[in-house]
Amino acid sequence: GHEQLLKMMEERMMDVEQKLRLVKRLLQDKVNQLKEQLSKNTKADAMVKDLYVENAQLLKALEMTEQRQKTAERKNYLLEEKIANLNRIVKNLASPSFSP
Repeated sequence: GHEQLLKMMEERMMDVEQKLRLVKRLLQDKVNQLKEQLSKNTKADAMVKDLYVENAQLLKALEMTEQRQKTAERKNYLLEEKIANLNRIVKNLASPSFSP
């Protein structure tokens, strides 16, 4: 009985060791998977930061472009008014009422 008990304990220990090796392999796979995910997340985070900076630069450029457009529209309006005034002056100068 003693030897049989010892053999059973030995078999049980081998079974436990085999299960432990399996668990260790599974845990190592999970660790590798998590390391890979962390690497991907780190790259994604860097990309998000880059996109955030680029977006801020694009918004600033858009703001400046809109400001330039408004300025150009104002200048265009003023030029159109000047042209209309000059046309009126030319018309008045060319009209016979101003002849001596």
